[in-house]
Order: sequence, then structure tokens, then C-alpha cells
Amino acid sequence: MAAVLTTLTPNTGPATTFSTVVITGSGFANVGPLTVRFGTTATTFTIDSDTQITAISPTGTGTVDVTVTVELNGTSNALPFTYV
Repeated sequence: MAAVLTTLTPNTGPATTFSTVVITGSGFANVGPLTVRFGTTATTFTIDSDTQITAISPTGTGTVDVTVTVELNGTSNALPFTYV
């Protein structure tokens, strides 16, 4: 089963510098390799628990979809992140 995202905290961030974003949901731990993307850009992250990931938002513009892809289970639903 694909990971499920419920919230991004915060759901906005700076366009020109990196910031920390906490992703909450389910299906993050013990499921094999994960990729966290802001739009099409993969980013660095830490799996805190099965229900929380701490990610670093890359630089960007506009509003992008944040997704978590589990190699064997597919891609999660998307949540919007807006660069300000």
C-alpha cells in the first residue's frame, strides 16, 4: 500500500533557501526505500516514525506537489507546498 500524506508543517517556505518541513501521514517505516519529492525535485529527509518524516524543502517557485514514493508500493497522494 502506498504511503498516505495528511499534513505538511509548514506548507509554505522560502523560495531561495532551504527549510525544514514535517510531513505527517502513514506508511513511512519498514517499507523499503523512499523518495520525497517537492514537485519533480527529490530531497533529503529523515524518517522519524511510521507517521512522520522531516524533509528539507529545496529551492523553488510557485506551488508544487509534495509526494512520498515507496519503491515497492507506489506514490502517495500529493499535498501542496507554496514557495513565498
